Amino acid sequence: MLNHFKLYLKNFDWIIFAAILLLVSFGLIEIYSVALGQGNLNLLNFKKQIFFALIGFFMFFVLTFFDSNFLKSLNRYFYLGAILILVAVLFFGSTIRGTKGWFSFFGLGLQPVEFVKIVLILFLANFFSNLATRVKTLNHFFYSAFSTLILIGLVLMQPDFGSALMLSAIWLVMVLAAGFNKKYFISIFLLGLVLFTMAWFVFFKDYQKERIMTFLNPTANALESGYNSSQAIIAIGSGGLTGKGVGFGSQSQLKFLPEAQNDFIFSVIAEELGLLGVVLVFSFYFIFFFRGFIVLKNINNDFGIFFIIGSCSLIFIQMFINIGMNLGIMPIVGLPLPFISYGGSSLISLLILAGIMENIIIKSKISY
Repeated sequence: MLNHFKLYLKNFDWIIFAAILLLVSFGLIEIYSVALGQGNLNLLNFKKQIFFALIGFFMFFVLTFFDSNFLKSLNRYFYLGAILILVAVLFFGSTIRGTKGWFSFFGLGLQPVEFVKIVLILFLANFFSNLATRVKTLNHFFYSAFSTLILIGLVLMQPDFGSALMLSAIWLVMVLAAGFNKKYFISIFLLGLVLFTMAWFVFFKDYQKERIMTFLNPTANALESGYNSSQAIIAIGSGGLTGKGVGFGSQSQLKFLPEAQNDFIFSVIAEELGLLGVVLVFSFYFIFFFRGFIVLKNINNDFGIFFIIGSCSLIFIQMFINIGMNLGIMPIVGLPLPFISYGGSSLISLLILAGIMENIIIKSKISY
C-alpha cells in the first residue's frame, strides 16, 4: 500500500496542481476583498469558500489515488442518478435568482447540475471510447445526443440556461473529438435551432430573454437590463496596469458591481489587481490547459483521452463565457469563473474533475 502511494506520488503532475492551487488562491483573495466591501466583518462567505476549498482538495486527492476505471464502470448508474437528482431538485429544491436548482443543507446550498456536468463527461467518455475501433453510425450519434438532451431538458426546466449551454458544449466538443461524419452536425444544428425556439417561448423567463437582448445591444439600457454589463466594463477599464489594490476597487467595494464574488469576479480582479493581475490569471489557466493538452499524447486509453478532452473543454468554455460576460461580448448566463468564483458546488465539482484527470495521467505514466 505504501509503495503504491509512493509510486502515485512520484508520477503526480505537480504543474496542473500548482496552476489550480494558484487560481483557487486568487479567488480567495478577491472573495475576501468583496466581503470587506460589503460590510461582512465576520467574512462568512470567505470562510465558507475556504471550507469548500478544503473539501474540494480532499476529494481531489482521494480521486487522484482512486481507480478511475471503477468510476468508468459505474457511469450508467451515475447517469441515472443524475436524472433522478435533476428531477428531485425541481420538486424539492430552493429557488435562487429565479432558478429552482439548489438543495439547502444547514445554510449551505448544493447545486446538483455542477456535478451532472462531471457525470455527462464520464458517460460520454465511456460511450465514445467503446466506439473507438467501431464504425460510428448515425444511431450512435443520436444516442449520445438524446442522452445529453434528457439532462439539458431537465436543466432548462429549472430554468438554468447557462448550465444547459455548458452541457450542450460538452457534448459538441466530445462528439467532434470522436470523429463522427460532419454531415451529422447539420441535422443537430437544425434540431438545436428548433429547441432554442421552443425554449424561448416555453422555458425562458422574461429576465433571461432580457439578458440575450442585452447581449445583442448591451448599451441600449445601461441603467436597467444592461446595468451589470456596463458596471463590469467600467470596473475592468478602471484597473489600469497595476490596479487599485485589494479592497480598494470602487465598483466592487461601493456595491456598483452586482454579484461581484460570483459572475463578475473577473471584473473585481481587473479593477483591484489591474492588467498584471489579469495576465497572471490567464497564465495559470494557460498552464493548466497547455499541460492538459501535452499529457494527451501519453494517455494510453481512449476513455482517459475523452475524459481529459471533455474536462478541459468544460473549464475552458466556462472560463471563456464568464470572461466574455464581464467584457460585454457574451450574454450574462450566470456561469462562474472556474476555480475562482464563490460557490461550493462549482469549486468542489471542478476539483473532483481535476482529481480524476490526475488519476488518469498518473496511471498512464506508470504503464507507459
